[in-house]
Amino acid sequence: MKKLLSLTLVSLLVLPIAAWAQGTLKIGTVDMNKTFRDYNKTKDAEAKINDAKNQAKKEYDERADSYKKALDDINNLNKQLEAPALSADAKAAKAKERDDKIANIKNMEREITEFRQTRERQLQEQALRMREGIVKEITDVVMERVKANNLDLVFDKSGNSLNGVPVLMYSRDNVDFTADVITALNKPGRPSSFNPNAAASPAKESTSATSSATPKKP
Repeated sequence: MKKLLSLTLVSLLVLPIAAWAQGTLKIGTVDMNKTFRDYNKTKDAEAKINDAKNQAKKEYDERADSYKKALDDINNLNKQLEAPALSADAKAAKAKERDDKIANIKNMEREITEFRQTRERQLQEQALRMREGIVKEITDVVMERVKANNLDLVFDKSGNSLNGVPVLMYSRDNVDFTADVITALNKPGRPSSFNPNAAASPAKESTSATSSATPKKP
C-alpha cells in the first residue's frame, strides 16, 4: 500500500569478511516488501491507523460544522445591522453580539488548527512505532534463519539502489527464503515482541486531508 506503513528496505544483514576471502559464501535472499505486505500484523496495523484517521476526521468535521454555523450567525447579524428601520439601541446590541461571536470564532479557528496539527503528529508517531515494531519482528525471524542455515550474506531482493536499479540483479530461486519467513511470522501462537494495540495512540487526519475542508474566516 502506498500508505504510511509502506516499506522499501535495502538490507545487507550479514557480511563476514573472512567468508569473502575464502570464497565459501552462503547467500540467501528475502523479498522484504512482500514479507512486510503479507505479514498479518501489517494488515492489523493498517486497519488500526485507518480507524484512527476516520475518528480524527469525524472529530474534525464536528468542529468544522460548528465553525460554519458560527460564521453563518455572524453573516446574519451583519445583514440585520444593515436594516434601515433598526433602532440605535437595537443596532448597538446586535453589533456587540456580532463582535462577541467574531472573538469566539477566532478562538475556534485556533482550536481547529491545533487539533489538526496534533492529530497529524500523533498519527505519524503511531505509524512509525508500528512500522518499527513490524520491521524488527521481520528482521528477527530473518536472523533466526540466518543462524539456522549458517548464512553469510542476505540480500533484500526487493531493494533498489539510489539510481533506481535493483541491488540484486539475479539470484537463484533456491536461495530465496521469503516464504519461510512469512510462514514463521504468521504462525499461530508465535511469541511476539510487537503488539499493535500497545503501539496505538490517539490519531489524527493529515494536514493535506483536512486543510481543504477548513472554513473561510469571516
